[in-house]
Amino acid sequence: MNFEFTGRHIEVTPALRSHVEDHFEKISHLFDGKPAKAHIIIEVERGRHRSEIVINWRNEVLTANSSNSDMYLSLSQTIGKIETQARKLKDKVIDKSHKASKIAVESTPTDTAEKSVSPRKIIETDALASKPMTVEEAVLEMDYRNYQFLMFRNANGGDIALVFRRKDGHYGLTRS
Repeated sequence: MNFEFTGRHIEVTPALRSHVEDHFEKISHLFDGKPAKAHIIIEVERGRHRSEIVINWRNEVLTANSSNSDMYLSLSQTIGKIETQARKLKDKVIDKSHKASKIAVESTPTDTAEKSVSPRKIIETDALASKPMTVEEAVLEMDYRNYQFLMFRNANGGDIALVFRRKDGHYGLTRS
């Protein structure tokens, strides 16, 4: 990792440099692959020690800052924030690459290996009341439960009917 230090109203001492480099050495595993460039800005203003870190890594920019009465504590807090961002970004990259490889494996079956299809499961849901209802009541029930369709016993004739949501926003009705 390449470090660039900037001090505003404070001299960047070798102790501050080693403090930052030691902390980044502990989290260097998060920045494998393409080398990262870190710009560390420290400043003192009215007794407050402020630190800001900007890291360019891959195509991302990670930034964090904190302010404290102690410069070492401020740097540690800022590096902790950078670590959180880097961990989140790395997990995102790993998840994305794993997802892509799984799809690629499934979409290209080999000639010798047969595709194994797992049996579909039937999942039971809540049973609706078996009392007869009108078409309007069925539509209200379907909207209340956020269903795409609802099968019910029609109160007018006692026959089985199906109400469904159409693509144009209206409702459809099928009777048996």
